[in-house]
Amino acid sequence: MRELRGVGRRERPARARPIYPLCDTELMAASADPKSVKVNLTTGTGVDIEWKDGHRSHYSFPFLRDACPCALCDEERTKTKREPGEPPKPAPGALPMFKPAAKPTSAEGVGKYAIKFHWNDGHELGIYSWQFLRDVCPCEECKRARAAVKAG
Repeated sequence: MRELRGVGRRERPARARPIYPLCDTELMAASADPKSVKVNLTTGTGVDIEWKDGHRSHYSFPFLRDACPCALCDEERTKTKREPGEPPKPAPGALPMFKPAAKPTSAEGVGKYAIKFHWNDGHELGIYSWQFLRDVCPCEECKRARAAVKAG
């Protein structure tokens, strides 16, 4: 044991802790596993994903910014009763303000399970897992499937 300076306690040496994987992509549903991912930063058109089950998804950058899965954005959407990807509603009586279109300045993979964007508004907290992206796919087929599940 060694003594900590300025504190009358002793610190125990660190014990070896077992290592557990944070994500097991083998357990991920095949429908949420991408075959290819194209991030169109230069053209600004968004992200195109071809999933291993053959489904194709296109996500515009404004949709992705409005779908940010970080805790701050999720809480704001919950308060305003918005779905991921749905733009914020202007406050009643508010004048429209110019706001540059959402566009990432960069994108990077997060392990084998997600992608992260650094947005032109400075936001960079959201980690978009493949499962999340498949769950919020904006295509008409997926929208109908989500509506059918909600209807019960």
